[in-house]
Amino acid sequence: MGIGAIIGWIIIGGIAGALAKFIMPGDDPGGFVITIILGIAGALVGGFLASLIGLGGGGFIWSIIIATIGAIILLAIYRAVAGGRTAR
Repeated sequence: MGIGAIIGWIIIGGIAGALAKFIMPGDDPGGFVITIILGIAGALVGGFLASLIGLGGGGFIWSIIIATIGAIILLAIYRAVAGGRTAR
């Protein structure tokens, strides 16, 4: 994966994080910024895994779909882990 692909996944991840927040509304610990960061991480992970199993290269819309799925999964995990914590 080249640097151009990584930058592309970061941009797509920002979009995917916003879509994940739209699809899974709620009071997230950390707010919207954390959701965008999770979207970027989800895009990188989703893109890497999709390319490993041969699902990469499907175009812009396919990339958004893969990234959004990765972001939703990471958002759900984040809510499960960080949701029970309280601020001191």
